[in-house]
Amino acid sequence: MSEVIKKLIRERKLSEDEYELLIKEYSPENADLLAQEAVKIRKSIYGNKVYIRGLIEIGNVCKNDCLYCGIRKSNKNCDRYTLSEEDILSCCKNGYTLGFRTFVLQGGEGGHFTGERLCSLVRKIKEAYPDCALTLSLGEKTREEYEALYKAGADRYLLRHETADSEHYSRLHPPSLTLENRMRCLYDLKDIGFQTGCGFMVGSPFQTESTLAKDLKFTEIFQPEMCGIGPFIPHKDTPFRDFPAGNVNMTCYLLSVIRIICPQVLLPATTALGTLSENGREKGILSGANVIMPNLSPEDAREKYMLYNNKLSSGAESAEKLHELKKRIQNIGYEIVCARGDAERKR
Repeated sequence: MSEVIKKLIRERKLSEDEYELLIKEYSPENADLLAQEAVKIRKSIYGNKVYIRGLIEIGNVCKNDCLYCGIRKSNKNCDRYTLSEEDILSCCKNGYTLGFRTFVLQGGEGGHFTGERLCSLVRKIKEAYPDCALTLSLGEKTREEYEALYKAGADRYLLRHETADSEHYSRLHPPSLTLENRMRCLYDLKDIGFQTGCGFMVGSPFQTESTLAKDLKFTEIFQPEMCGIGPFIPHKDTPFRDFPAGNVNMTCYLLSVIRIICPQVLLPATTALGTLSENGREKGILSGANVIMPNLSPEDAREKYMLYNNKLSSGAESAEKLHELKKRIQNIGYEIVCARGDAERKR
């Protein structure tokens, strides 16, 4: 066992340079060591529980032009849609019947649901399902907008930072988006009281061991309640169409690292993992993840919310096949539970 791995396990934190060394030291053997430690930590807090979240993709209209994203404003081939309020409430009703106790509303920025319209939707969901948690993943907003959503009843907010390196950030996003404002949003969300999630892509264009080390150091310092990481997957209608996809094994290695440095974090085995590897979800769980997000969106909308090529939305990735997902998770020694699944408080 290398000195940097020993230090990580002992102290649950490293310097940026040490994180960079840790990434460079990736090997199947080191990945197995960190996965064992990550699983031990997760089991001490959450046992064998895997929490499910019902994902509702409320619309793919977006004002932004992020270079990696299939629903970017400039993609003329994107078949745009927006769910109605009735559609969304129907998805929640279906999910509640299936056993979901957390709903995640995700969508492009600047679509139909903004301001008071979005607050009204949040209130209606919370009034109908007071025992459920509501997570929003709807991009950058002002502090006042976040405060209004929190007062309306939203519990959690997921806003991936994508990369904690400002130069790298500028190579993935249009000039209108800055890392400074993304970080402002994240700290506002946490200060307001949201259970807050950050996250990043693994293997995104122009990423280096140094930029990944910054992501890990930021995550360690920020201590999010949720952290969504997944391998980069190109989309055929974006400027990054010809870049290679990220690596599943490296993603799982970093999942283990995040579990070690943020023991209480709610950590998804993402759809992107399942897209690149048939048993990607299982690999994520065995590396320290404890959340899966089956798709509750209307079936005709799922294929339109195509953030990257071949994004999964059927089979065990769909809410309707929850029994299949439960069986697959049971086969690796874990149990899907129907509960809110809030982040445990730090111990």
